[in-house]
Amino acid sequence: MYATVRRYEGVTDPVEAGRRVAEGFVPLLRQVPGFVAYYWIDAGNGVMVSTSVYEDRAGAEESIAKAADFVRENLASLLPNPPQVTAGPVAAAG
Repeated sequence: MYATVRRYEGVTDPVEAGRRVAEGFVPLLRQVPGFVAYYWIDAGNGVMVSTSVYEDRAGAEESIAKAADFVRENLASLLPNPPQVTAGPVAAAG
């Protein structure tokens, strides 16, 4: 498995961002081959974190591209700062 974590800081409206992600982005991710799971987390203080898990690196890389496009087209006003992106093979799972 392969996972990607994105940390967004300076989120202007976490509730609206969550709604847009749930209604628009999650359905796109479910179409990516190898999709396992996706989580959008409100960490408080204008910080939101997403975690996506795929069966392989190719799926994770496709999700990174889809995320960049979706944010640019649908969330730019709510997520004014570029995310910190971390990706790699899953070393342990529970």
